[in-house]
Amino acid sequence: MPEPAGTLFNSLLDIMARLRGPGGCPWDREQTRESLKPFLIEEAYEVLEALNSGGGEALLEELGDLLFQVVFHAHLAQELSEFSMPDVLEHLVAKMTRRHPHVFGDRTVDSAREALSQWEAIKHSEANAEGKSRSVLDGVPRSLPALLRAQRLQVKAGRVGFDWQSPEAAWAKVEEEASEVSRALASGDPAKVREEFGDLLFSLVNVARLLGMDAEGSLQAAVDKFCRRFRLMEAEMTAGGRALGEASLEELERVWERAKARDGEPPGMRNADP
Repeated sequence: MPEPAGTLFNSLLDIMARLRGPGGCPWDREQTRESLKPFLIEEAYEVLEALNSGGGEALLEELGDLLFQVVFHAHLAQELSEFSMPDVLEHLVAKMTRRHPHVFGDRTVDSAREALSQWEAIKHSEANAEGKSRSVLDGVPRSLPALLRAQRLQVKAGRVGFDWQSPEAAWAKVEEEASEVSRALASGDPAKVREEFGDLLFSLVNVARLLGMDAEGSLQAAVDKFCRRFRLMEAEMTAGGRALGEASLEELERVWERAKARDGEPPGMRNADP
């Protein structure tokens, strides 16, 4: 039986302090907020990868690694006399309690949509109380992958009614944007092509969102499929004693079609001869 979470969390804080303290780990002692940024992003994506693979032991480990990054940044803030981990936890507990009055107060909501609308209204009230102006679109980091950022912004705009009525209506916009890309290509203006291509991608994300799909996840799946089939191409060419660069485009297209066919077969057939 594991120790209570609070006890274990305190042990983790003690470990962090020892790693950064005199006689601690040289690597941990030289880290800064700037140097840790890539690790924070990497650990977050490893959590996503564990989720995509079904969770289990991998998710358990990756969540721990991500938590360690949070603890590390909180400790650095304490060294800079900005705040400490108890401050982080106190702020989080207060915010979660304040923004769920239908759970911890006397308000009621009848759906997840109502709960989200209430959440946004409370955030706006908090900003107004602090004398800050807040956009509906605030809270979506610019550093997110573009497809994910586009979908999150579209979701936020949709919550206040600025949305397409159906996936079909959004698809009509995709077709319109595709035509504009064609015209931009004909114009030979690289800046215009770039702009219209971005509009096309943004419109495609709208369709994915309205269909209840994750645009980022859909593209990742397509990339994985391409890699899988490309490696089948490489394997076939290598088995024939040739490199990809030695084949004509027509031959590569034939090998590609065979790779697609093999990829569509049951897993036990994937190593069969084409």
